[in-house]
Amino acid sequence: MDHVPALDENLKKVVGPPTAKVMADHLDLHTVGDLLHHYPRRYAERGELTTLADLPLDEHVTVVAQVSDARVHTFNAGRGKRLEVTITDGSGSLRLVFFGRGVHKPHQDLQPGTRAMFAGKVSVFNHRLQLAHPAYQLLRGDGAEDVSSWAGALIPLYPATAKLESWKIAKAVDAVLPSADEALDPLPGSLREGRGLLPLPEALRKIHRPQSQADVAQARARLKWDEAFVLQVALARRRHAEGQLSAVPRRPAPEGLLTAFDARLPFTLTEGQQKVSREIFDDLATDHPMHRLLQGEVGSGKTMVALRAMLAVVDSGGQAAMLAPTEVLAQQHHRSITEMMGDLADGGTLGAPEHATKVVLLTGSMTAAARRRALLDLATGEAGIVIGTHALIEDTVQFHELGLVVVDEQHRFGVEQRDALRAKGHTKEEARTPHLLVMTATPIPRTVAMTVFGDLETSVLDQLPAGRSPISTHVVPAQDKPHFLARAWERVREEVENGHQAYVVCPRIGDEEEGGTKGTKKKAADEGDRRPPLAVLEVAEQLAAGPLAGLRVEVLHGRMAPDDKDDVMRRFAAGEVDVLVATTVIEVGVNVPNATAMVIMDADRFGVSQLHQLRGRVGRGSAPGLCLLVTDMPEAAPARARLGAVAATLDGFELSRIDLEQRREGDVLGQAQSGVRSSLRMLAVIEDEEIIAEAREEATRTVAEDPDLAGLPALRTALDALLDEEREQYLDKG
Repeated sequence: MDHVPALDENLKKVVGPPTAKVMADHLDLHTVGDLLHHYPRRYAERGELTTLADLPLDEHVTVVAQVSDARVHTFNAGRGKRLEVTITDGSGSLRLVFFGRGVHKPHQDLQPGTRAMFAGKVSVFNHRLQLAHPAYQLLRGDGAEDVSSWAGALIPLYPATAKLESWKIAKAVDAVLPSADEALDPLPGSLREGRGLLPLPEALRKIHRPQSQADVAQARARLKWDEAFVLQVALARRRHAEGQLSAVPRRPAPEGLLTAFDARLPFTLTEGQQKVSREIFDDLATDHPMHRLLQGEVGSGKTMVALRAMLAVVDSGGQAAMLAPTEVLAQQHHRSITEMMGDLADGGTLGAPEHATKVVLLTGSMTAAARRRALLDLATGEAGIVIGTHALIEDTVQFHELGLVVVDEQHRFGVEQRDALRAKGHTKEEARTPHLLVMTATPIPRTVAMTVFGDLETSVLDQLPAGRSPISTHVVPAQDKPHFLARAWERVREEVENGHQAYVVCPRIGDEEEGGTKGTKKKAADEGDRRPPLAVLEVAEQLAAGPLAGLRVEVLHGRMAPDDKDDVMRRFAAGEVDVLVATTVIEVGVNVPNATAMVIMDADRFGVSQLHQLRGRVGRGSAPGLCLLVTDMPEAAPARARLGAVAATLDGFELSRIDLEQRREGDVLGQAQSGVRSSLRMLAVIEDEEIIAEAREEATRTVAEDPDLAGLPALRTALDALLDEEREQYLDKG
């Protein structure tokens, strides 16, 4: 090849504008370097069949398989034709369908015994997985492209899109592969040689055109190190910069507010709560800002730990702000914290105890008068603790002396929001950064915490407080066994008759505006014959008129007026509502110990971690909890296996591993950080625990020796490439 394109050359010049546009729009690939880092998802060995098991619904896939059957069916009195082809891998089969004028060519090509690559979107029809109108590439020399044109003994199968099949991506890679020699190596030479890793150009050639499985293994080992090391360097630089900032040390006053609060506690803190509290208090006592992640199972007592940290800061003359993702959760936190504190939250009123402070709520829906009062209390320092939503971040909010920011359910916030709140701790006289405590009830495996929250020290609460009851979980296959669903509603009735309450969770509200309805219909059409997700308003109406007639059934969802939401939650907490039909607005923070049953409709439409979070709303009192996962999916569907996993264990950390193993790895970083494209293409955060831990050590050492990476220009370039501008800002802000 005469011209070897540069790594930063736009793909338009190499693959042509039409293909480049598809690559940019659908795969986020813009330059030659981007394409070189678009690795095969897996490889098919020529002559072997790949497995058809566990095909992901609604995803575009490429499979290599053999035709076992092909038949043309006619309909509309012979005017319409449908070709149904069955392909097999020896252990399972998949149906392909072609309609209308698109029947003739595949009927000629796809005779029984033919081996080919097929690419298409997996959908469900009549409870069977299928590919409709898949693109295909024959794997034999019969006039179609000969297999020998595929370099090497392995066929690379790339992450593809409906508009660009894997084999077309492979051709484009052939055109840019000579540019691999220009790739700058981000790993320090001593690290690469010490670990026996391939040079980067060789790794890129072997990952795209391996001659053997050994080539693939060597290339993957090297490219995983690139991703782990570059990311850990970015996080190590973030930690290093954080260590240079100054903060006011915060120590609880002897015989102060914290002591008065602890003396009133009607229970003893768990060992876990005591241990984590010590870690937090040690951080708060230093003159650089705490940067800690507190993760714990649903109901493990994180709010109690956070409250004690806030009280310690108030003791030392500072203020604490808790940022919650929704008004329902902010109000819930405000209610539970003021209840826990009793008259210690009555600061500024007659007869309040000596060390009392004021606890205020700040949300967007408050009346102007209430808002003015809260803002004044914050500005004067009268209020030691504020709990609020995004309203806390607005310019009008000024603190007297902000010492601690607590962020609840971090994954619900953009980083800019967290950063904007912390900036309110800077005074005109000096830039003192408030301490930061980030909380999440989504259990995160150690390696994911290292990868996603690597700039935070981690504390884990894995003990449940005494008095919590076990939750039993069962899958209800409504389509296969309708009588199971009828029994589910009987169980809800029984719980209510025994003096308890229940939740019914649905994926959709049901009052979508015109645009939303159209969108829902379009989505349903895209999903083959899948009906739209069940909706709160419709399900509540059906239950109140049918199986739960006579019970007090109410609804709760995100589009209700804030006062209405708060009113429903207050009445449900007070036992004035028997069954609450809701969206996932109840997923975090809602605490009603008398609620013992939960029915999750269309449970297959929720993620594993989300289902675990939702069921954590029941079993919060002395009576055992019951969670029923209702689904229409057939028994063989991967979604049913997911639901079975949730039913089989209450260990959130185990479920989070399952969740990650079943999701594309690239989702992890993007979702948990800023929502932009993930830089993880090769690294598997669950499998590669050892690499991530070692890369973290190497990165910490590298940054300690050379914080600006002045002596490692190739590493700086890799940081810019892997961590695009938006994520770089994310890491800089923390």
